[in-house]
Amino acid sequence: MKTMFLGVTLLALVAGGCGSDRNVTSIPTVKDHFKDSFLIGAAVPVPHVSGLDPKADSIVSLHFNSVVAENCMKSAEIHPEEGRYVWEDADAFVKYGEDRGMVVIGHCLVWHSQLAPWMPYGDDGKYVTAEVFKERMRDHIHTVVGRYKGRIHGWDVVNEAIEDDGSYRHTPFYDILGEEFIPLAFQYAHEADPDAELYLNDFSMAIPAKRDAYVRIIGELKQRGLRIDGMGMQSHIGLDYPDMGEYEKTIVALGNAGVNVMVTELDMTALPTVKFGANVGDNVNFKEDQNPYPSGLPDNVSKEWNDKMAGVFELYKKHSDLISRVTFWGTYDGMSWRNDWPMHGRTDYPLLFDRNYNMKPFMEREITQN
Repeated sequence: MKTMFLGVTLLALVAGGCGSDRNVTSIPTVKDHFKDSFLIGAAVPVPHVSGLDPKADSIVSLHFNSVVAENCMKSAEIHPEEGRYVWEDADAFVKYGEDRGMVVIGHCLVWHSQLAPWMPYGDDGKYVTAEVFKERMRDHIHTVVGRYKGRIHGWDVVNEAIEDDGSYRHTPFYDILGEEFIPLAFQYAHEADPDAELYLNDFSMAIPAKRDAYVRIIGELKQRGLRIDGMGMQSHIGLDYPDMGEYEKTIVALGNAGVNVMVTELDMTALPTVKFGANVGDNVNFKEDQNPYPSGLPDNVSKEWNDKMAGVFELYKKHSDLISRVTFWGTYDGMSWRNDWPMHGRTDYPLLFDRNYNMKPFMEREITQN
């Protein structure tokens, strides 16, 4: 089932990126190291695409062979008003990936959290009818996917549709259309670009009830004859979660369901876990004990972080026959969404490259010793 893309062998002239505090060596790139296993990618924001962070651009151009839009393709950004689309940022993102010979992923077509505010409502401030909402959803998907037909390899069609208990999340899509909104979204996306791969995407995928719900939904889409190529496992993980045994079971279960498995939003916090939901909009009052490392990680915590991330990649390699893509949600620690979340002032260290644009030790060991 898995689709592979073979990269060109390149050598990095710096040990891991663009930092100035490492000795110059010659090592394989990350994408070259994993070229026979899976794509390796990153989410890129608009400032990155616009050339405002050339060191981050050097990392992405050298070490990754896939990119996904961080925000610029979400409906609130690209379709802020009925009948008005804003293409500049999305066009620049797609061209950025094309210019670098990368596999470009669109994110995302149907998501409640950054839904264009006008889309589900009528002039009276109430939900529109199912027929009106279907037409609005169809127009949005056809217009966005159609504009990039043949240029975007795959789309996150539906994002975060299921609660952790396996029930449908109550969103405007579900409240107006019921369970049918997922098949409709996949139908419309396939109509707009029959050659594009189509994906589901969600977080907390190590939870059995959520895993089982998506296996069922994948089966139902296939029974209807609708295209479904992959399931994205958002992997915003921590030192103490998720249960990696259950995480592995999800990889296997999705593979057995007949779709590619994609690690879509990989990062790992090094900070104490805040016990509440994973919605980006959540916040709590700042507490100093939740921001213990404002000036850098202690050596023992850094070692713990690198050891766990090394184990995570061992798991990905073990199941490389099922995993088609591993995508970090960002490139280096300083630009991660985990900073200032879930409270202002929090400093985190979750990504592959540190604030000096240097590769983290676990990956440097991986690509030089294996």
